[in-house]
Amino acid sequence: MSTETPEAAGASAVPIIEISNLNKWFGAFHVLRDINLSVAAQERVVICGPSGSGKSTLIRCINRLEDHQEGLIVVDGIPLTRNIKNIDQVRREIGMVFQQFNLFPHLTILENCTLGPVWVRKMPRQAAEEIAMKFLERVQILDQSAKYPGQLSGGQQQRAAIARALCMEPRVMLFDEPTSALDPEMIKEVLDVMTGLAESGMTMIIVSHEMGFASQVADRMIFMDDGQIVEVNTPQAFFNNPQSDRTKLFLSQILRH
Repeated sequence: MSTETPEAAGASAVPIIEISNLNKWFGAFHVLRDINLSVAAQERVVICGPSGSGKSTLIRCINRLEDHQEGLIVVDGIPLTRNIKNIDQVRREIGMVFQQFNLFPHLTILENCTLGPVWVRKMPRQAAEEIAMKFLERVQILDQSAKYPGQLSGGQQQRAAIARALCMEPRVMLFDEPTSALDPEMIKEVLDVMTGLAESGMTMIIVSHEMGFASQVADRMIFMDDGQIVEVNTPQAFFNNPQSDRTKLFLSQILRH
């Protein structure tokens, strides 16, 4: 198994996320097995692997949407334990974008974006709206701010979900297969927004099968199978010279399509 460090992969040496000996079970099912991973500030990591390999569970553990039974996760120096105060602190630092957009259907796009800053960060509503408009402009849907989610296309809704996460001004963004629920013609508009985020220096951990996108934005590729990290490498080495037979098989299947 390749265990290349962030430094070897060309990233900054300052870790913002450290995962040590992480194990998680769903009942008797051992979904994550001895995961060790360090992510540097401003690093972009893309996690890929077959369905059921533990990718989504891993990133959901990073902001405690899933509990883990063994091991340690530290985010920006804060250990992610059962301590509610620590969990709240970590969640303030992490934005997450899901496969489904999870927007509140009865609120406008602007209201969806201001909810977190007003209620969690206790920001005055006018200041929250100014930040929301800035990020809606950044994801190129400022003209949709007064509409409701149901009035937007899937691609626009996902861009709204990204803007909503950015309104909390997180230090890390997690993406859980953000284009998997979209029609093919809408995928590019979301990936373009994510590419812009990557170019701005945002720390990003992305679960995705969009290999062209991954090769452009990732500092490191991580391949998971059966709850384990099988291979870690730079995109160039990952795609051109994969070390694991399991990685080779996966790439041969996914790159054929």
